[in-house]
Amino acid sequence: MNNITLQDLVDKLFDYNLEDVEMIKKAYNYADNLHAGQMRQSGEAYISHPLNVAYILADMHADKETICAGLLHDTLEDTNITKEDIENDFGKNIANLVNGVTKLAKMNFSSKQDQNYANTRKIITSITEDVRIIIIKLADRLHNMRTLQFKSEFKQKENALETIEIFVPLAYYIGAYRIKSELEDLSLQYLKPDMYKKIEEKKIKLEEASDTCLKEMLERIKSLLSDKEIPNEIKVRTKNIYGIYKRLNDGYRLFDIHDLLALKIMVDEVDNCYRTLGVIHSEYRPINDKFKDYICNPKTNMYKSLHTTVFGLDDRLVQTQIRTFDMDKVASFGLTAYWSLEKGGARDIMQNDLREKFQFFKSLAEINTMFGDNQQFVKQVKSELFSDKVYVYTTKGDIIELPKGATPIDFAYKIHTDIGNTMVGAFVNDEYVPIDYILHNKDRVRIVTDDLSFGPREDWVDKVQTSLAKRKIKEFNKR
Repeated sequence: MNNITLQDLVDKLFDYNLEDVEMIKKAYNYADNLHAGQMRQSGEAYISHPLNVAYILADMHADKETICAGLLHDTLEDTNITKEDIENDFGKNIANLVNGVTKLAKMNFSSKQDQNYANTRKIITSITEDVRIIIIKLADRLHNMRTLQFKSEFKQKENALETIEIFVPLAYYIGAYRIKSELEDLSLQYLKPDMYKKIEEKKIKLEEASDTCLKEMLERIKSLLSDKEIPNEIKVRTKNIYGIYKRLNDGYRLFDIHDLLALKIMVDEVDNCYRTLGVIHSEYRPINDKFKDYICNPKTNMYKSLHTTVFGLDDRLVQTQIRTFDMDKVASFGLTAYWSLEKGGARDIMQNDLREKFQFFKSLAEINTMFGDNQQFVKQVKSELFSDKVYVYTTKGDIIELPKGATPIDFAYKIHTDIGNTMVGAFVNDEYVPIDYILHNKDRVRIVTDDLSFGPREDWVDKVQTSLAKRKIKEFNKR
């Protein structure tokens, strides 16, 4: 849906937010006047872009401040209005959001590259002030990627690469899987068009071939759950093209990808998630090592669900994802689901949850204080937060997220400074390991400490991956 009109946006708002329609219309007219005469490379009037961004945000049931900022998001950059003007007309919060998504002006930098690093830093760190800035940026990037065909090939590849490196990880971190998946597929389309086409064709064939099997399973599970009086809704899902591409790249064959085909089963409450699991296992044989309980142990971006891969009809592997309706909202929209779930207080709850529950938030704040130089900051964020990760367990069963290549020293400092400073050894999966052992997914880690130890040695700095561990080791040795 590309030719979105103001009426489409208003209709979308009528679904959930009638009282703010007038304010949002005012923001639309304001932006429309300011962008008058400006065109996009597609030949459309420029206002079509902010309107689409606002529509994507309304689809998430965003609050009025976010939608107004979506409509106004390019006014500071592309017109001669000031932040003060927006504050006078729409209030401080909207002005701050618009300013948050606005690029830093060229005149402050000696080169285009310096400007790019500074802007990337501004986008990434804005999450610490107001997560809604990132959400508007993601909606902005999504519409730009959907209309990328009008750019030069060089620009297409540049935008697609930046999307994969910066925006996809940000979408993942706030749990916005729906946006993440679409951004991944759109990026791959421009970065590796031939590969994209090939996988797309295979995916379509696979969906056609699996259609009967999945529908029969869906009907069977539905009737079993109805017999047990468990309210439910079931949807069919196929892995996105980029997800398949990554698996094939890792050496898997198409039919060995265990979550290629999935049934999403939504029920009313947590108890019924586990009852549903029992129903499925009594009907279809599970693969034992493909069972995951993310309800008891949520992912580090708060994703909750039970995953079990079973042998479906025709010997096809089918993953079933079992969750409550509320968990499903969070699984699709991440933090932005709070707009639907929490109504008025959503923004504060989002920000609070980010601070309290999301490990990456603390790591980001740490990197931000450590690196004054924008280029070094971006490089560290990419290597520590935005590249491959490992998830390891504490002895209590808590999941700790670390960058790939991390060692028990990184783990110790992530738990507590004192544990890092008094560490003398480590056990992984009940076996004694050297302190520079490289941790792997699902490792169970126990740190041995001694209050009389001499503290971390200087050469430990070269054995760690995280900024936190590096800083703590250096601080200790300065003392």
